Amino acid sequence: MASISTMLVRPNLILSSSDLVSPSFHRSFPPTAIRFRTSRKSTTHKPFSLSVSASLQALIFDCDGVILESEHLHRQAYNDAFAHFDVRCPNSASQPLNWSIEFYDELQNRIGGGKPKMRWYFKEFGWPSSTILEKAPEDDEERAKLIDVLQDWKTERYKEIIKSGTVKPRPGVLSLMDEAKSAGRKLAVCSAATKSSVILCLENLIGIDRFQNLDCFLAGDDVKEKKPDPSIYIVASKKLGVSEKDCLVVEDSVIGLQAATKAGMQCVITYTASTADQDFKEAIATYPDLSDIRLKDLDSLLQNVATAR
Repeated sequence: MASISTMLVRPNLILSSSDLVSPSFHRSFPPTAIRFRTSRKSTTHKPFSLSVSASLQALIFDCDGVILESEHLHRQAYNDAFAHFDVRCPNSASQPLNWSIEFYDELQNRIGGGKPKMRWYFKEFGWPSSTILEKAPEDDEERAKLIDVLQDWKTERYKEIIKSGTVKPRPGVLSLMDEAKSAGRKLAVCSAATKSSVILCLENLIGIDRFQNLDCFLAGDDVKEKKPDPSIYIVASKKLGVSEKDCLVVEDSVIGLQAATKAGMQCVITYTASTADQDFKEAIATYPDLSDIRLKDLDSLLQNVATAR
């Protein structure tokens, strides 16, 4: 059986559940690979062409990976669900399923959505036994029930983790948000996650006051297509009443970067441990976090982009 790193080679493909159960799933991935970098430093890149000058009027944050480093929390919630329901796949029947850090990093950067992740895994490694069903599911109805129960329990567990008070926002996020609002700039959060999940994260991590003072908040429920489709950023621009060229997006992954640039917006990257090796050549800057970044720095970046044309 091929490893996930050889099977999941298209970095920005977001698949539906029906795609994942198709026999042609593996054949649909051509032998093209993401370009990797061996080290990461704060750096700027030559951006795509802008025909007119730009000024920073709106600052737009992604949520997962930018406001909080969340993937290890999602992985913990999945593994807690697998243990709670004693989920045992044929390849690991001696103990409940447990996704490793390395495996989950690759999985979450290739397949979007919790249910598609589990459906892909179980199709590839065998449908599991569990306390949900008396035996491994044998038809689509039983498989859907298994995944639905696991996902619902995982979601509640993730909420418990967020509410625990142990999760903190990433460095520099709150101060940059406050500085932008004080300077009269528009402030938005655009996340591909479900609205209830994002609201929970924002209320607990940036505080209810900051959340309610956002000029725009959009989640995956608000658009038909998910990132890397640019829809969420295009809608945000319209709701903010700010031209795309005057918006600056903060993202953590290639998928988010592509969504921003396709929307005609410039983007800076604050990468995480699971995205650090992705190719961010289209970003105008990359940072390990935002702790040393001020609004004037972002102003200068966007102005330099315009004057460089």
